[in-house]
Amino acid sequence: MRTLGYEYKDPGLLTCALTHSSYANESCAKGVPCASNERLEYLGDAVLQLYISDHLYAAFPDCAEKEMTEMRKYLVCETTLARLSGQIGLGDYLRLGHGEEQKDGRHKPSILADAFEALLASLFLDSGRLSGTAAHAILFRLMEGELARAPRAHADYKTRFQQLVQKDGAEQLSYVTVSESGPDHDKVFEVEARVNSNVVGRGKGKTKREAEQQAAKQALDFFGFGD
Repeated sequence: MRTLGYEYKDPGLLTCALTHSSYANESCAKGVPCASNERLEYLGDAVLQLYISDHLYAAFPDCAEKEMTEMRKYLVCETTLARLSGQIGLGDYLRLGHGEEQKDGRHKPSILADAFEALLASLFLDSGRLSGTAAHAILFRLMEGELARAPRAHADYKTRFQQLVQKDGAEQLSYVTVSESGPDHDKVFEVEARVNSNVVGRGKGKTKREAEQQAAKQALDFFGFGD
């Protein structure tokens, strides 16, 4: 695949990464052994999670675990991976069985996302299992646009709402805890987001911070600035 800008030491890894189970099953049925990309997909999923988690941990030192998890969820989801596959024309190179070919499998987001993970694993194995290898470099070259979008898509709701309110210096934003329920070890807090004295959002959570985040999210939705 010239679009990757990488030359494989073991081309068999690339071939395997591009081989869908439908192709492998048809081949084996004809008596020709063939491995699908499912094992590589398994490894690629773990590699992807590690690389993205490591990047977010270093890039966003002030982000809480939940916020980084939301960004990672966006970056590794099927839709994002299918979009990255489209950037490199991955669907054109897939080896699909006749039935899957007839069902337009080359354009199925699930197949493209799985193949992307398998491709990442093949690069990981072929270039060496360390950060800084071709797998790492290629992933982040392809991810550049998605990484730029992720913080905007999943930024801290309180921060986003605060910035919105601050556009009008006369407005006063506050978060008021209106109820607490449950035992001490498993409390549920309910919080209202108020602009001046007007309630614009409500949220519940296991901590006040979580409840405030949910209240801010609802407030953003109320004003038409939700995700």
